[in-house]
Amino acid sequence: MTLATPTTTIRKPASAGAVRPRKLNILQRIWKHRHDYLYVLPSIGVMLLVIAYPVYYTVYLSFFNTPPNLALEDKIYVGLDNYWRVITAESVHEATWNTWVWTLWSTFLAFVIGFAAALALNHEFRGRGLLRGTLLVPYVISAVAAAYIWRWIFHSDFGVVGAISVALGITERPINFLDNVDIVMPSLIAVNVWKEFPFAMIMMLAGLQTVPEQLLRAAQVDGANAWQRFWHVTVPHVKGVTLVTVLLLLVTNLNSFTIPYIMTGGGPAGASEIWITHIYQIAFGRIRFGLASAYSVILFVIMMGMGYFYVRALTRGDDRSHG
Repeated sequence: MTLATPTTTIRKPASAGAVRPRKLNILQRIWKHRHDYLYVLPSIGVMLLVIAYPVYYTVYLSFFNTPPNLALEDKIYVGLDNYWRVITAESVHEATWNTWVWTLWSTFLAFVIGFAAALALNHEFRGRGLLRGTLLVPYVISAVAAAYIWRWIFHSDFGVVGAISVALGITERPINFLDNVDIVMPSLIAVNVWKEFPFAMIMMLAGLQTVPEQLLRAAQVDGANAWQRFWHVTVPHVKGVTLVTVLLLLVTNLNSFTIPYIMTGGGPAGASEIWITHIYQIAFGRIRFGLASAYSVILFVIMMGMGYFYVRALTRGDDRSHG
């Protein structure tokens, strides 16, 4: 009688086997397209010159104190002191709060209004082309021109809105939009939403065009009402473009400068001061380039974090196809 000896199988850890093929896939894809990189090499060189070096010099300058009475060549090394001063400054805390209020409300309202407009324009009706072109006007207008126009509209003495409110008997005197610490930020957000919602409208309208009409009709035949078709069919198909649109709006609003600076310059009493305008005031108003550089590096790290999620959102489909 022969006894069979049991055999043991040694398996490699799953993590080791999973990481190496993924790295090989990335390297193989790079090697496969190696000739394509030659075409973009000049562009990469230009980007290194106009982007990489300024970023490096900003980080370098953030470790130095640059008092207004000294030339830039006479800067004083202070290590991480500028970063500590930025983190602990009360004015920075106020600007941070204003920035998040500005960014989150501008992004939320611009996306909601843009999505609603996209849903309306996704249906055929007479005059749709004209309405679509009209709604795109705020987006194509120069931000500088729009800021000056809205500053005149909101002017406390000669503004159109104030004159109409007095003429209709709504208020006894013109509303002070831009010089009132309580309503200056909502006023700026309203202008920013007016300027940006067409972008969200176009992005979401493009996403709605990809929703299969057959699925919507099948859901309607199965008895689904309008809300159920929207929530269970439309929303899943536009989830990707929604994420990209929201991230782009967040990044754009965090970098907003033109509208807040031209309309209020950060005033009154810092009520509309946000990160970008605050950095500008520190650098070119107080001539403290080292402090402003540290401030900029902190903002750069935050933006890079958001950029990571943006890239992940764009490459999610590629990862699945190559997985």
